[in-house]
This record gives sequence, structure tokens and C-alpha cells, in this order.
Amino acid sequence: MYRVLTEKRQVRERRRLASHPPRKVPELIATGPGQVYSWDITKLAGPVKGTYYDAYVMIDIFSRYIVGAIVHACEDGLLAKEMMLDAFGIHGTPEVVHSDGGPSMTSKTVRTLLADLGVTASRSRPQVSNDNPYSESLFKTMKYLPVFPDRFGSLIEAREFLGEFVHAYNHHHRHSGIGMHTPADVHYGHADAIDRDRDAALEAARRAHPERFGTRAQARPKLLNRDPATWINQPPADEMQLAA
Repeated sequence: MYRVLTEKRQVRERRRLASHPPRKVPELIATGPGQVYSWDITKLAGPVKGTYYDAYVMIDIFSRYIVGAIVHACEDGLLAKEMMLDAFGIHGTPEVVHSDGGPSMTSKTVRTLLADLGVTASRSRPQVSNDNPYSESLFKTMKYLPVFPDRFGSLIEAREFLGEFVHAYNHHHRHSGIGMHTPADVHYGHADAIDRDRDAALEAARRAHPERFGTRAQARPKLLNRDPATWINQPPADEMQLAA
């Protein structure tokens, strides 16, 4: 019967199903610090089962510098607004703030704040973690640390841990995505001078011991290179050429 119905093109969905228009892929570019911030909230397990604290963290996608971070006992748009105002007051107001579609991110409080400041609010597509890669990667780095506890004994303990992590990440963590610089070096403009010192030291080592480097013409290891721009969902090269 189904074979006959298929031949007559009568096998189809007969229920009335909701259809959703395709979501636009967010395409963001940052060519320097202070242009695009990404933020998200992650859960930290509390002292007993079922108790969680919320860590609000905002990162500059170009420098990977954490510009704002705080832990609260709940998730709320007003608390997110406070974190943003503190971050903007210290590091400047960005052009774009990117986030997922969580309740605090889409709250009227946050939307009004960004609109009043003239900041473009960018959103990830539903259930697409790759649309917010820098915040997701940051949380994974934090939670995969050997010292990350299974549970935090109190809100104060969680805040102390996050504060220590932010300082270490910003000022001591050598990030592979920014040429093995610390986020602070890139954020505050010290990376170019450090690159020149690295190149000079590498060239001196090549002249002193050429046998150690073989015939490779590469002046600098690829790991130490930095991209001039940072993207969220970089479009294909052919589309970028057409746009240009």
C-alpha cells in the first residue's frame, strides 16, 4: 500500500507542524581589543546536590582577556547589567556584545543597557555552541583544571576561585590562539614588542647554531604567529572576496 501511495505522491506529513525561519549565522570580526566582547554564564556546583552558583564571565574575543567576571547565587538580568557596567567602565564600551539566547542575555534589562550605550547585541543560534566559541572554550579551560573542585563549599569560596583563575588566565596563561602570548600582553598592546624580541632571540640562535635548525626557511614557528583578525563564524574566502 505504501509503495502505491508513494507512486501517487500521497505519502506525506499530514499534521500541522510549526515551522521556524532559518536563523542568520552571526558573523563577527575583531581586529583589535575592545571591539567585540563575548559573555556567558556557567554553573558551579555548590556544597550540596542541587545547589549551584552562577559565574558571569565576559571576554574580549581578540585578546582573550577576561574583562568581567563575578559569581552570584542566581542568574538575573540586573546582576548581568552590573557586571557589564563594571567591565565597560574599566575596559571601555565595545562595539558588539555577543552571547547565547539565555534568559539573562535576552532580558529587557540587558537589552536596554546595550541599546542605551549604542552597543550591537549579537546572538548565537539555538543549540549551536560553535556560535559562542570563545566563552565555551574559556569555561572548558577553567573546568578542566586539575585544581577545579567537584563542589564549592560556599559562594565566597567560588568567588575566590574565579578571581584567582581570572588573574592567572589574563596574566600568566600562554594562549595558543594568540601566538603563545598572555591575554594581557595582547589586550594592552605589548605583544608586538615581545614578538620583535622573540624574533631577535631566534635569529641570534640560528646564527650561533645553524646546525640545530636545518634548512627550514621559516623565521618563526607557526605556533607563535598571530592572526590580524579574530572571527566568530568567518565566512568562506569566496564570499569575502565578493563582499570586498
